[in-house]
Amino acid sequence: MSGRHPAPALPGEQLAIAWQTASLLLDYPDESLLARLGMLRRLSETLTGTVGDPLRACIGRLESGSLSTAQEDYVDTFDTRRRHNLFLTYFAHGDTRRRGVALLRFKQTYLRSGFVLDDTELPDHLCVVLEYAATVDQRLGWNLLLDHRAGLELLRLALRDADSRWFGAVQSVTATLPPLRGDESAAVRRLAAEGPPQEEVGLTPYATPAFDPATRPPGSPQPLPMPSFPGGRR
Repeated sequence: MSGRHPAPALPGEQLAIAWQTASLLLDYPDESLLARLGMLRRLSETLTGTVGDPLRACIGRLESGSLSTAQEDYVDTFDTRRRHNLFLTYFAHGDTRRRGVALLRFKQTYLRSGFVLDDTELPDHLCVVLEYAATVDQRLGWNLLLDHRAGLELLRLALRDADSRWFGAVQSVTATLPPLRGDESAAVRRLAAEGPPQEEVGLTPYATPAFDPATRPPGSPQPLPMPSFPGGRR
């Protein structure tokens, strides 16, 4: 699928089902998600065991208990713990200015496919990346996921250790990807020991010197316009 990365082992249709299902399961739980769980379970039955079984485990845990409990659990899981972060660039760059450039790369990748987001979503959120890979451009989405393979693995391990109801969704995603390589395994060990980088205060997602209009000579081109017109997922 790409010269930089190995090709997928699963057929494209199965990748799309797995990634779209995981994207929905990892989003904030609401009434519409609960109404879809039966459909998602049926779709998961079309997947191989290593990919489909974790999705069904996640669905089963979301089906048990009340919606309000799931919502409280979601906030506690993903909004308060650094190692449970759903923003892929956070694992590599943390709260540093380098993350702004990494986020811009996601936007550039999406624009190559004509895919745009509104201002309510950051482009590196795992749900956004998975939906893009499932429904817009599987090749470029595959590359984005593999470029952040170490962060995904750390997220999987952290959710496993916390016995999170969302562990199965992330486990399924990693099961669609090739095994970790030596350098990726080393990156996971380093992230597990040190956590994401911490450096700078007052970071705004795209505010880096290279893309700040005030720092460019008059009349020089803008490297990439940030789309503000509607688009996005679902």
